[in-house]
Amino acid sequence: MMKETVLDVLMYLFENYLDEDDEDSSTDRESLTVELEQAGFPKAEINKAFDWLENLASNPPDTETRFNRPDAFRVYAPVETERLGMECRGFLQYLENIGILEAAQREVVIDRIMALDGDEIDLEQVKWITLMVLFNRPGQEGAYARMEDLVFDDSVGVMH
Repeated sequence: MMKETVLDVLMYLFENYLDEDDEDSSTDRESLTVELEQAGFPKAEINKAFDWLENLASNPPDTETRFNRPDAFRVYAPVETERLGMECRGFLQYLENIGILEAAQREVVIDRIMALDGDEIDLEQVKWITLMVLFNRPGQEGAYARMEDLVFDDSVGVMH
């Protein structure tokens, strides 16, 4: 049996509920919890996933000017480099370089990655987390659409 993680729950929710254009979102946490349990997710992971989403929703990006200086660069803490391998850190930098992520949004993505249980995060997981962060930010529809293309397009080339 595969160990279901918080990220598995989040991806399931995102694919099945959060990405709906349906304005009549009458699905509440209790009914979603029941459905997720029926789908085989452990209750503890479901609760952590909802907490993760609530924290994302209540955590606006820090738009202070210290993030927006052109000469600024991100230095990762040792615990962050453990969780985010070089490929993932390079991908986040790539997203900034091509204008999908702003520095403040990158920080939210890193915060949400660090809030997940587990060991090293892989590139696919970083893509999904970034997509969830952009989805949750008003005014980011263009960046979200570009990120969605990167998540669902398996032919993304190797970054240099």
